[in-house]
Amino acid sequence: MLAASVAFSLGLPASGSATKPLASGPQGIHKIKHVIVIMQENRSFDSYFGTYPGAEGIPKGVCVPDPLHHTCVRPYVDHHDRNTGGPHMDANSSADVNGGKMNGFVKEAEAGCKSGQPCPTDVMGHHVASDIPDYWAYAKNFVLNDHMFESEHSWSLPSHMSMVSAWAANCSNPADPMSCKGTDMPNNRTAANPAPFAWTDLTWLLHKDKVSWGYYLDHGAQGPGHKVGVPAIWNTLPGFTDVKADGQQGNVRPLDTFMSQAKSGTLPAVAWLVPDPADSEHPPALVSTGQAYVTRIINAVMASKDWDSSAIFLASDDWGGFYDNVVPPTADSLGYGIRVPAMVISPFARRGYVDPQTLSSDAYLRFIEDDFLGGARLNPATDGRPDPRPDVRENMTGNLLSDFNFGQKPRPPLILNPCPPTTLVPRPAPGCDGSVALNVSSWGDS
Repeated sequence: MLAASVAFSLGLPASGSATKPLASGPQGIHKIKHVIVIMQENRSFDSYFGTYPGAEGIPKGVCVPDPLHHTCVRPYVDHHDRNTGGPHMDANSSADVNGGKMNGFVKEAEAGCKSGQPCPTDVMGHHVASDIPDYWAYAKNFVLNDHMFESEHSWSLPSHMSMVSAWAANCSNPADPMSCKGTDMPNNRTAANPAPFAWTDLTWLLHKDKVSWGYYLDHGAQGPGHKVGVPAIWNTLPGFTDVKADGQQGNVRPLDTFMSQAKSGTLPAVAWLVPDPADSEHPPALVSTGQAYVTRIINAVMASKDWDSSAIFLASDDWGGFYDNVVPPTADSLGYGIRVPAMVISPFARRGYVDPQTLSSDAYLRFIEDDFLGGARLNPATDGRPDPRPDVRENMTGNLLSDFNFGQKPRPPLILNPCPPTTLVPRPAPGCDGSVALNVSSWGDS
C-alpha cells in the first residue's frame, strides 16, 4: 500500500501497472514548471482558519489569561479590517507558547500597558469565511495546510531569510560562509553593509543548474524617503553574497515584471513574491487590501498560459502575536515557530484537501529542489559552498507532493473578485485600495 500511495502522489504507475506504457511529456512533479511562493505577513492559522471545517481549529473552552485585568479572554469573531496583533520576537514566541500551554498571547500583547489603564488587544480575535471569502474559496477548492509552522520561532527577518535559504544567521565575515552562526534574532543588512548574509541560499543551486528564478518586490524596494515598496526586513535576498557572486542581482525585480511575465506566459521556474506594507496584511495594514493583492496575483497566474504547469504556495511569514492553539514541534534550536495559514493552489492540487502533515517554509525549498534540481539540497556536504548550518532542514519537513494528484486532468482557473462582498468593518473602499497610516520607518522591529 505504501508503494502504491507514493506512486500515486508522484503521478507514477503503481507496481501492478508497471507494463503500462508511460505517457509522453513530463511526469509527476515535473508537470510543475513554475513554482510561485507568495509570502504575506503576521497571521496565525487560527486567526484566519480557526473555524474552518476539518482543520485543527480553535478548541472549545479556551480562555487565555489576562493578567492585567485579572481575568481571561476567550477567542472571538473579529470582523475588523484593521487589526493590531501583538509582539512577535523570539522571546514573545516562547512566552506565547509557554511550555506548550499556548496561553501567553494576551499577556505579551499587554506587556507595555499600565495596570488599571485601558489596554485593548485583539490577539484573541479571529476572522471567518465571510470576512476573507477569497482565502476560504482557495482553501475549499485547493489545499489548506493546517500544520504549517513558521520555520524560525521569531519575527519577519529570520523568516524571510529562511524562505530562500532554510537558515537564519549572523556572519562575522561576509566573504566567508563558515563565519556564520545560526540565530533567531539576526542582524539586518544596512546601507553601509548591503550584503552581510554569507551563507548559501537556494539561488546558488538554481544558478548552478541554469534554473530561472525571480524575486519580485511589490512597488520595488523601499528606500530613504519612500513610504512604498518592500522594507529591507522582508527584502532579504539581495543581502546574500552568493547572489552578487553569481551576477544574479538583476533577478530581483518589481512586481510589475512578474505580472507582465504572467500575461506573456514567460514566468520563471521559481518566483518569490514579497509585499509592500500596505498589501502585506501586517497590522495595521488592512486585511481586505492584502486579500485583494494576493487575489490579483493568483488571477494573473490563472489567466496565463503558464497556469496548467504552475504551483502557487501561499503563506504568512510569522504569527504576528495572534492566538493559535497548536503547540509547535521542535525541529532544531531555531524552530519551529507558531503555526501560520498556508495553501497550495495548482491545477494539480487535490480539491478541498486539508493536509495535516507537519510543514514549514522549508517544504517549499524541498519541492523546488525535487522538481528542478534532482533532489539536491542546501547541504554543506554536497552543495559546493559549505556553511556551518547544523542540519538539512528540507529533509526535516513534510513533503508537499501529498497535496497533488498528478494523474488528474489540469483543473481550470478559479478567477475570483479581488474585492468580494465581505463582513469586514468598516466596509472596504471600492477597489480595496483603502489605506491605513503605516509607520514604515519603524518596521525594523516588526
